[in-house]
Amino acid sequence: MIEKDISKYNNLFSEYTELRIQENRNCAISIVNGDIMGNNRSSESGVSARVYKKGVWGFSSNPTIADETVKTVIKAATENALYLNDRERKSKEPLPVSVGMAEKDFMTKQKRKTQKEMIDFLREIDGYIEKKYPDLTARTTVYRSLEMEKALLTSEGSQAYSMVPRTMIYTSLNLAKDGQPFELYEIFGGFGQFEELFSKPEDLYEKIDKQYEHLKKKSEGVYPKAGISDCIFGPDLAGILAHEAIGHTVEADIVLGGSVAADYLNKEVASPIINMVDFAHTAMGKLCPVPLFVDDEGTQAKDAVLIENGVLKTFMHNKESAQHFGVKPTGNARAYSFSDEPIIRMRNTAIVPGKDKLEDMIASIDDGYYLMKSSNGQADSTSEFMFGIVQGYEIKNGKLGNAIKDTTISGIAFDMMKTITMISDDMAWSCGGMCGKKQLIPVGMGGPALKCKVNIGGK
Repeated sequence: MIEKDISKYNNLFSEYTELRIQENRNCAISIVNGDIMGNNRSSESGVSARVYKKGVWGFSSNPTIADETVKTVIKAATENALYLNDRERKSKEPLPVSVGMAEKDFMTKQKRKTQKEMIDFLREIDGYIEKKYPDLTARTTVYRSLEMEKALLTSEGSQAYSMVPRTMIYTSLNLAKDGQPFELYEIFGGFGQFEELFSKPEDLYEKIDKQYEHLKKKSEGVYPKAGISDCIFGPDLAGILAHEAIGHTVEADIVLGGSVAADYLNKEVASPIINMVDFAHTAMGKLCPVPLFVDDEGTQAKDAVLIENGVLKTFMHNKESAQHFGVKPTGNARAYSFSDEPIIRMRNTAIVPGKDKLEDMIASIDDGYYLMKSSNGQADSTSEFMFGIVQGYEIKNGKLGNAIKDTTISGIAFDMMKTITMISDDMAWSCGGMCGKKQLIPVGMGGPALKCKVNIGGK
């Protein structure tokens, strides 16, 4: 655990300075076909300082947390900024003032489980799967947790402390039919710690049964017909669309790097029924999967309304990009490790629920597909995307039909978003997202179900 109050270092600041002390604690356990293949626990901690001077940054970090180290890191970062300023002479204005204050400690109050107890928990799950589904060719059960603890102090007066945990159990089931392998995964958990999220293995059995049922149907399924089809995106897929294909294009640093979104501000980019938000910490009255109250530049985190009634309204900003565009920072500056500089990152990005019922959306399609789960996704700064689909069903005459085998979907997100005609009135978050933009970091993705037209691959 790190010190919550680091205000004693205030007198060491001579320029605009951000001081961050941080510890990340990771735990990973994996069981494959009954054998423990991984059992790791690690932590990484340290201190960093970032100093701004007329358009240039100085940065320094050290893995030792001590008063003398803090002084050394601040001194080095300051000297780096002054040195670069003397040579580059950018002469930019001071960064916009944005003061944030928060103390959020989500550490569980329950007695912590030992590594052995968590291994035993996973063994019970693995044993249940082995006994009930002997036709599986392989099974994998994985436990992963991450606790990110940060203390932040800035020369502007921002002061924040947070301990944000995330805990997940993954199950992956494999089946073979007619010599062809099939796989389907499921993720349980999300925001919180093991003791709060997982009481007993039996609580997951019903969900694992449904996972197997979907896998079995997939192995007996059909390939979709290639071409443009009426489709319903489930919440998992809607979340990936929001994050990968739209969210990245409207991060201000990517906009400055040439994203197509630079030309779309205050223009229609989606159906008028679409509203999309990068939520800071709370959505629809509930805490988000990755709650952020003060970002790593000391800005009070607020929701960034990206698309409103189909119109692109804003980008996601840190202080420097906000200065460039003449707007207020949105609190999107985040760093994964103490040794990373904060960059513009999404937090919890989702399309806002609508008014339709999922069953009515399915009933409205004569010939199409219900796409439920993606294996991966990629998109570029033009919003062109391609996602792998690992779970889905045909829709025939308004009813679900055969399961479909693995396929892909592709398109240009800003065009596809204009084809959305129905949005479900419920919402679900994907709990396992890690974004890989320059540095891995936890993100929340989610949304309602969406009815749209999209290009789907065939056999």
